Amino acid sequence: MRFKVSSFLSYEVFSTTTFIFNIQVANLATQLIISESLTIIPEIKYEEFVLQNSATRFIKMEVEKGTNFSISYEAEVDVLYELITDEKLFESIPIIDLDNEVLPFISPSRYCESDKLLGFANQQFGHLLNEFTKAKAVNEWVYNSIAYKAGTSDSSRSACDVLNLKEGVCKDFAHLAIALCRALDIPARYFTGYAYALEPPDFHACFEAYAGGKWLFFDPTKLSVLNGLVKIANGKDASEVAVASFFGEVNCAFMKIECHPVSVDFIPFDTKENEAVSYG
Repeated sequence: MRFKVSSFLSYEVFSTTTFIFNIQVANLATQLIISESLTIIPEIKYEEFVLQNSATRFIKMEVEKGTNFSISYEAEVDVLYELITDEKLFESIPIIDLDNEVLPFISPSRYCESDKLLGFANQQFGHLLNEFTKAKAVNEWVYNSIAYKAGTSDSSRSACDVLNLKEGVCKDFAHLAIALCRALDIPARYFTGYAYALEPPDFHACFEAYAGGKWLFFDPTKLSVLNGLVKIANGKDASEVAVASFFGEVNCAFMKIECHPVSVDFIPFDTKENEAVSYG
């Protein structure tokens, strides 16, 4: 499915500041970038970089004190998601047999303190038979137990905080679900991207769990359409793939995010009980 995505962000800069942006779509085998453009007004020198063994694309730049600027990005992207309906969903893979690149996503991280949730996770979900069933149950539990409240979170809130407060935004839902999956020895990773028909329009955070030999997509907020996302990045949590990081005194004055299917016959869908979506 082909999508057009765009983001526009404007900032007021009160001290000389280094910015790191992560707004470009990931360059993956499952995402073909047809066209894209990046514009910064006024023109500011920037550097684009990727980390080793990663498809995440970062932009870094230094902006002088007193500068008001905007950064905008547009892209047209073919997304090749996979709808999985076979019995492999229910296969369990021992940790010793996991691919090496999957292993980092089974350990605690900055916002996903899975080591502190072992007892709770196993009490709630430990009786279930396999990784897919557990991850799906975690997704449903977070959706039903945590209240989505825009503007209630900040950069210090972790999975344990969300569990205690019982409220948050999409990144908080994702962090709690990831932590619970990892506490159950299920590799899980943070997913950020552009989402079709998201209300309110914004960048969206979800998660992927590794089950049956595949990374499977879940959205514990249930605000996105399962076949309507364009991936920006994966990471252990938001600390690795924040949309915008800055080191200085700034104010984000305006932000507009859009994601639309190119085809007029796009049909959103929900998976059935024994189905899952993989974005690769």
